[in-house]
Amino acid sequence: MINCPTVKRVVCLANSRKLGGLCVAGKEIMADGRTGEWVRPIGDRPSEAILEHEQRCQDGSYPQAMDVIDIPLLSPRPKDHQQENWLINEGRWVKVGRITSSILDQILDPPMPLWLNGYSTFSGINDRVPLNEATNLPDSLRLLKVNSLTLSVPARGSTQGQFQYNGTNYWLRVTDPHYHRRRLQQYDGDIQMGECFLTISLGEPFEDGHCYKLIAAIIPV
Repeated sequence: MINCPTVKRVVCLANSRKLGGLCVAGKEIMADGRTGEWVRPIGDRPSEAILEHEQRCQDGSYPQAMDVIDIPLLSPRPKDHQQENWLINEGRWVKVGRITSSILDQILDPPMPLWLNGYSTFSGINDRVPLNEATNLPDSLRLLKVNSLTLSVPARGSTQGQFQYNGTNYWLRVTDPHYHRRRLQQYDGDIQMGECFLTISLGEPFEDGHCYKLIAAIIPV
C-alpha cells in the first residue's frame, strides 16, 4: 500500500478501551470548517490499538471527546467493515481546541438502523453482527443522540447500556473508560443518564464469529 503522509484535523468522538490499548475515533474537520468523514487512527500492531504514549498530545494531555486534534497519519488502512481506519505516523498529536454540544447536534449521522439488527446474545439486544455479514458493511462508526440511556453495572464483566434509537431497542457493552464498571461500583442498581450523545462502534471480529456493537463514548447533554 502506498503511503501518503498527512495531518488530519479531527474532532475526537471516542477514546475507548480496546484489547492491548485504546481506540480513538472522530470526524475530520475540513479546511472550510465543514465536518467530513469518520477517521479511526490505528497502530502498527496486530490488535491495531493505539498505545497511550502514541496519543499523548503536545501539552501532555490525552484526547477527550469533543477535543479538536491534529493527528499525523501515514496512510488509509481500510479492513473489512472498518473502512475508516488510518495508520498513524510518527509525531506528536496536537490539541487545538474543543467543540460545544451544539456542534454535536449538527454532525449527527442520519437516523438509520445500527447496521444489521436481529442478532442478540443472552446479555444484550441487537448487539452483534455475524462476521460474514459485517464484511459487506460500508462503515463501522455512528454518532447519534438518544432521549434516555440506562447503564447497568454488573458485579463482574462490562457495563451495559440500554437505549432506544430509530424505533429499535439496543443493549450494548460500554467501552468508554469513564463509565467502566470499576468506576461505577459506588452506584447501586441501574444508572439513568437521560439524554446523551453516543458514539457507536462496530468492533473487531470476536472469537465467536461475530462483530459486536459497542458504546465507545457517552457524552451527556
